[in-house]
Amino acid sequence: MTLALGHGAGGGIDAPDLVALAAALPARGVTVALVEQPWRVAGKRLAPAPRTLDTAWRALWPALADPADGAAGFTTEGAAPPVAVGGRSAGARVACRTAAGTGAVGVLALAFPLHPPGRPERSRAQELAAVTGAGLPLLVVQGERDPFGRPGEFPAGTTPVPVPAADHAFAVGVRSGVDPADTAAVITDAVGDWALALPGAIPAAG
Repeated sequence: MTLALGHGAGGGIDAPDLVALAAALPARGVTVALVEQPWRVAGKRLAPAPRTLDTAWRALWPALADPADGAAGFTTEGAAPPVAVGGRSAGARVACRTAAGTGAVGVLALAFPLHPPGRPERSRAQELAAVTGAGLPLLVVQGERDPFGRPGEFPAGTTPVPVPAADHAFAVGVRSGVDPADTAAVITDAVGDWALALPGAIPAAG
C-alpha cells in the first residue's frame, strides 16, 4: 500500500503530522510518499490557483500507479501496490478534488479546511462529498480546536477522527495537558488502521 500525501498552502512536507506518518507507517506495511508541490520546488511563496494545483497532482499519478521496478511497496508477485491519496489542509482539498479520476483506493484528509475561519457559510463540504459520492473510502482527521472546522461542524456522513486539544496544525497548547507524542499517536494509529483496511492493503509481516 502506498499513501501519497501533499502539504498545505502555508507549509511543506516537513509538517509534523506528515513527518510522523512517514516515520510510523512503513513498519505497518504502508509506504508514505510525501509530495512537494511544484510551486514549492520552484521556490515560490504563494500557492497557485486550485486548478493548477489539481493539474500538478494528476500529473504525478503515473509515477505513483506504476512505479519503477524495485520501488518500495511491491507485492511478492511483483504487482504495484494500491495507492491512496491525501494531504493536509489545501493538500487534502487537492486530493479530494482529483481522487475519483485517478484510480486512488481511498482519500485521507488531515486538517481539512471545511471553511475559512469565522465563515461557516462558505463550506467546502462538496469536496468531501465528491469522494464519498464516487464510492471511495474517506478518512478525515481534525483538531478539536481547528478554526477551519471543528469535528462537530462536519456534515452528516462525515465523522472525523478528533484530535484532542489540537489546532489546524495539530499543535496542542501547554495548558491543554496533552502530550504532543500522544497527539502524533492519535493521528498515526487512526491513519494506519484505515489504510490497512483499504482494498489491496497487506499488513507488514510480524
